[in-house]
Amino acid sequence: MADRSFKPKSILFGPAFYEEYQPTDNLEEDFRLLKEAHMNVIRVGEGSWSHWEPEDGHFELDWLQPVLDKAQETGISVIIGVPTFAIPQWLVRKYPEVALTDANGNKRFFGGREEHSLSHPVFRFYAERVIRKMVERYADHPAVIGWQLHNEPGLWLNYSHDAFEGFKDWLRHRYGTVEKLNKAWGLVYWSHELSTWDDLWKPEGNAQPQYDIEWRRYQAELTDELLGWQRELITSLCPKSQFITVNHALGRDATNEVTASRALDIAGSDPYFEMQDGLRLPDPDMPEHSWHPAGPWSLALMGDRTYSLKQQPYFVLENNGGPIGGSADNRPGYDGQWKQSAWQFISRGAEMIEYWHWQQLHYGTETYWGGILPHDRKPGRVFEQVADLGRDLEKAGDTVVGLTPDADITVLYSVESRWALAYEPHISPGGDTDPHKDRNPQAYDDTLTAFYKGAYVSGRQMRLVQDEQIIDPDTREVLQPAAEFVADNPVLLVVGAYVTSDEMLAWLRDYVAAGGHLILGPRSAYADLLARPRLDVKPSRLADDAEASYQEFCNLRHDVPAVATEAMPLRDGATATDWIDCLIPAGAETLVTADHPHYGKFPLVTTAPSGKGRVTIVGTVPNAALAASVYDYVLGPEAGWVSGHPTVSHSSAVNGKGERIHFLFNWNWDPVRIKLPVSCVPVLADADGPVDEAELGPWGVTLLKELH
Repeated sequence: MADRSFKPKSILFGPAFYEEYQPTDNLEEDFRLLKEAHMNVIRVGEGSWSHWEPEDGHFELDWLQPVLDKAQETGISVIIGVPTFAIPQWLVRKYPEVALTDANGNKRFFGGREEHSLSHPVFRFYAERVIRKMVERYADHPAVIGWQLHNEPGLWLNYSHDAFEGFKDWLRHRYGTVEKLNKAWGLVYWSHELSTWDDLWKPEGNAQPQYDIEWRRYQAELTDELLGWQRELITSLCPKSQFITVNHALGRDATNEVTASRALDIAGSDPYFEMQDGLRLPDPDMPEHSWHPAGPWSLALMGDRTYSLKQQPYFVLENNGGPIGGSADNRPGYDGQWKQSAWQFISRGAEMIEYWHWQQLHYGTETYWGGILPHDRKPGRVFEQVADLGRDLEKAGDTVVGLTPDADITVLYSVESRWALAYEPHISPGGDTDPHKDRNPQAYDDTLTAFYKGAYVSGRQMRLVQDEQIIDPDTREVLQPAAEFVADNPVLLVVGAYVTSDEMLAWLRDYVAAGGHLILGPRSAYADLLARPRLDVKPSRLADDAEASYQEFCNLRHDVPAVATEAMPLRDGATATDWIDCLIPAGAETLVTADHPHYGKFPLVTTAPSGKGRVTIVGTVPNAALAASVYDYVLGPEAGWVSGHPTVSHSSAVNGKGERIHFLFNWNWDPVRIKLPVSCVPVLADADGPVDEAELGPWGVTLLKELH
């Protein structure tokens, strides 16, 4: 892939901008306000196919010209998005066969978005044609710096006829014969053995985990194909100075964000989150049923996940402009929270902060999805909050770009394990209802988040590495030798890595032998690449190194208090939640036990040396206090940035000039004063010299440059 690297001189800052959605012309005033808010980039065009091509073959391309010209005039850069996530109604009318089939076997009705099969040749023909026209028209406009591919790819699994037939061909090439597939999938169970490829049942009725994991892989490849041909088409027409990106909605069903990001020069995501008391420490107000996460650690985790996709700085292409959601879900942030969220993302490597969107809509599905400007189009409190952030971003300049986030702990992330645990979840709100149909798409991420939260609130930082960046998923070759990896990653946390290859298990043993400290959490090293539980004693291939194993495991209806040992003190309130692996030590030292008449006989945490390294097993989903206690044991005392300050969090990173920048956040109404553990100078505030303490007001954030 040709190098289209893009290195901004300062943080890109702006909104999604849709002049075509406005009831009356407001272009001059909008750009005046964009500059007043210190914004330097907008994203345009991705939701308006019917505006680009109002009738089949009739293109109207000139409507964007005034927007781009005004952007150039005011010094604002532009990213153009391709409009393929919402197709025009004339295409629907002419080609009804392009409609997406859902999980119930029904054709999806039109009237929203993403109702079409992205693999259908009719869609591809028309999508290629409109993209080509757009790029040919605007690739050479001096305001354009990049292109965004298909908006939030992978929203729906594609059950359409063309996709299902493609899946049969995909399996045929992968397995060769139905006899081989019958054996690999264990299809003698419930009389599912195939005699011909046409015997394969449709995914709508599937109840077999081996089918599901392969179906998910195939669906992800369809998304990869979509992004791949879009990239190839655009780059064949645009200057090499323009980059390609996309806005992942992390965790979408039909996307493997790692493989999908191979088509990108810069990874991006849309990390929405709960504002107001949803960001409060130490006790955030967590919504029970919400599509977006809460807790300030969720912002850092979404940032770390996006950074990990290419292990380089990333873009936030959408996040909270105002209250997000529908007409009955309005919670605009408190003063200071726009600054906090932006700096939290930047501290984890973001080089763009974009909001959805500039102007709250006057019609359409997302009428009450808040924008920077409200329905009256007058700047108000949100605008002032965002403009104040813009001034700070300008002042920070190149001090906060090219950041490499610091990390105390490296975490192995596994997209395929996320899929497998969604289908056969170890934790689920409906786990005791129908055992044949219970699914939980959040099972993997919720378990990982429990470990991440404990690090975040105790002042520890994590770096994510994708399993596909360790072992090549196609060739099974080792991409990062364990002996080299351990030098920069001395502590590796593996949680929920349910689906693992033989090569990955061998690599984990090599990592320990080379001196790494491996922390194993629940549901790790249990199944092979087809989600078949391995025949080994669990954790598979690692029980000898861990000097502990288990056969039984149990879901917990109630939290179980953890009990400290002399070797490992515990923070107040440490408990086991949701799940317990019934560990049996075989030489391992018991670090934590359970205060329970039955589970007390099984350690919650064990540790054992192996080779030059060590294996510690955490046999439960820990609450934050227990997870933090594990990190206290592994890493020693926290450096002093957050100790004694339950409302404060800390992030740090090294910038392109080799300077370490510290970010301190106060997620609460109560102001706090912090004694700094190292000598620093403020990045944004004027100071005569080094400072040894920082004052944080309500919902405050400060940036500090460490002095050597």
